Amino acid sequence: MSRASLAGLLTEQTDPAFNNLDSLDAEQALRLMNSEDRKVAEAVAAQIPHIARAVDAVVAALQAGGRLFYIGAGTSGRLGVLDAAECPPTFNVPPSMVQGVIAGGERALSRAAEASEDDPLAGEADLLARGFTSADVLVGIAASGRTPYVLGAMGLARRLGARTVGISCTPDSELAKAADIAISPLTGPEVVAGSTRLKAGTATKLILNMISTVSMVRLRYLYGNLMINVRPTSSKLRDRAVRIVSRVAGVSDARAAELLDAAGDVKTAILMGRLGLGREEAVKRLESVGGHLSGALGRG
Repeated sequence: MSRASLAGLLTEQTDPAFNNLDSLDAEQALRLMNSEDRKVAEAVAAQIPHIARAVDAVVAALQAGGRLFYIGAGTSGRLGVLDAAECPPTFNVPPSMVQGVIAGGERALSRAAEASEDDPLAGEADLLARGFTSADVLVGIAASGRTPYVLGAMGLARRLGARTVGISCTPDSELAKAADIAISPLTGPEVVAGSTRLKAGTATKLILNMISTVSMVRLRYLYGNLMINVRPTSSKLRDRAVRIVSRVAGVSDARAAELLDAAGDVKTAILMGRLGLGREEAVKRLESVGGHLSGALGRG
């Protein structure tokens, strides 16, 4: 892409309203940023029908044994890796189910490696190295909608026959055109011109939250809004697990802790406490309904 066409991107525009940023005091600058941030939620709200389509595609793939991949460079890549990393502790899914791929590899998570984003073949290679197949879903993330690394990966996914989703903050972007499902929140010029870690990054984080969370809800990894698959691997998470067992099973916190110790996991503990089952019977009941707590409790 030429310098002229890059300058024409919405994410690269300058807004006269921000021209005096360097002359504002701290509170004035913060209020300016906050007023701009308020526009992000509205931009994302306008994309909900497209986000819903993405969720449907992800759920269908995961139900069939496929996986969800995020791929991006710089801030976009880091956000994808972050969302993927949060899925195992939150929903107790295997790390392979949701994967984040970033240009430049793990080093790029803590240090800028912007040059790596210009190689479309690297995007293809990194995706192939993860064993990506037609059964998987690829979510390409690029605020500008024109990152070669991401476009290369998207092209490979399309050739393999996989479903693709493109998240960008530029209208009619190359990424949007390359994707089966385009999600394009138009967050406008940044307070710091071209710094898409700001509004564009916030919009991307909101969308990734929506995709992963609602997909897991649809797959019944939650009961109501409770994290019934949480791994009690720290004191904070154990306390949360005990409170969940207590609430759903209708027992005291002390009894919930005993049930959790005996069961080894939250869902089994809930069944033991609420239905008066032994551990083995509770496990079998869960297995008979595919591990879905709602079904095991007769909730449907």
